[in-house]
Amino acid sequence: MNFEELIKQRQSVRKYQNKRVEREKIDQLAEAVRLAPSACNSQPWKLIIVDEPMLKTKVAEATFNPLVSFNKFTVEAPVIAVLVIEKPKLITQIGGNIKNQEYPLYDIGIAAAHFCLQATDLGLGTCMIGWFDEKKIKTLLHIPQNKKIGLLITLGYPPEDYKQRKKIRKPAEQIYGLNSY
Repeated sequence: MNFEELIKQRQSVRKYQNKRVEREKIDQLAEAVRLAPSACNSQPWKLIIVDEPMLKTKVAEATFNPLVSFNKFTVEAPVIAVLVIEKPKLITQIGGNIKNQEYPLYDIGIAAAHFCLQATDLGLGTCMIGWFDEKKIKTLLHIPQNKKIGLLITLGYPPEDYKQRKKIRKPAEQIYGLNSY
């Protein structure tokens, strides 16, 4: 499909088939993340794919609790991708300090977008998750305590009858300016 069709088709999927995601597709997703651009080509991320069922369920359970239950759907996803923020190159750190910018956060956002768009192209669904128990997931996945998890992405096949929702977005004039704010 062309790019415009791809971005219109991509949506947050919160229901999944009980179907394994093929290793070849996982490899394609990892390659899409690897090729994502980043400030000074720092590539300040480590992608962890969690597809071992018992471990994946424990990671999924770390995305909700009795008070915050909106992520319970994560248990259905056969795969959870974890994007860990890594230290950027020195030049990126210096530039970020001078400009008061967190370039690694932008970079993992770009990497996550690559992951989600590639998944859509492969017939898979994704949902980015920003609410999770970081300490618990670090322990489960043996992530060093001095690292920060940027976000999680659920991955799997949406049900055959999963409906494409109408995208609700702000009008273009609210988010777009030409030569001026």
